[in-house]
Amino acid sequence: MVATTISTCRHSCADVIDRVSVALNVAEVRARVARAGGHAVQIVAVTKTFAVDAIDAVVAAGVTSIGENYAQELLGKHPHLAGMSAPPKVHFIGHLQSNKVKALVGAVDVWETLDRSSVIEAVAKHAPGATAFIQVNVSGEPQKGGCTPSETDSLVGLARDRGLDVAGLMTIGVAGDPEATKQGFQMLRSLADRLGLASCSMGMTADFEVAVECGATHIRIGSALFGARVRV
Repeated sequence: MVATTISTCRHSCADVIDRVSVALNVAEVRARVARAGGHAVQIVAVTKTFAVDAIDAVVAAGVTSIGENYAQELLGKHPHLAGMSAPPKVHFIGHLQSNKVKALVGAVDVWETLDRSSVIEAVAKHAPGATAFIQVNVSGEPQKGGCTPSETDSLVGLARDRGLDVAGLMTIGVAGDPEATKQGFQMLRSLADRLGLASCSMGMTADFEVAVECGATHIRIGSALFGARVRV
């Protein structure tokens, strides 16, 4: 049985996405963003591990951007996206390997996880002028991607020198530690402001309200829209 609230809605890849439930969940996330003081915050619906009906559902609910983490999965969905009358912008939000960049050109609109010079060079070569975010590891956790805060200036400079449109910075919060997450989000917003970057992509289902309070412009939301996902 498919419920209609964020707390109880559950789907897997094999389930048929209920468009009414998704629309209600989108509306609830937007209401929570507004209560957190957000203005013009863009929802990036994280559709990884979900079938293309999840994309159709969020687009029908007025969401204009989706996020995908895995190159092969995105490439499998690309024909469907290309056939849509009003396709969403696709943000690549997973770990990016330089050797996957060429294959992803044309399927990705925004590259959110540029965190080292080799990846920046690859995107600049194969997708000249592309919109990009520099991913920063504000927590120092070794399992997370992202450059160190001290490397941010040089990577932003390199991306700009190579002709990329650097829209902002991206980070992932600290799971289970609200105070550390808040400090990290504040650090990212401060770095972005100092570098003259308007956008901060930060905040997911568990912490997006904190991110909005700290100045997020993009929040990456998956389970709050679609329910639990199958882990791959």
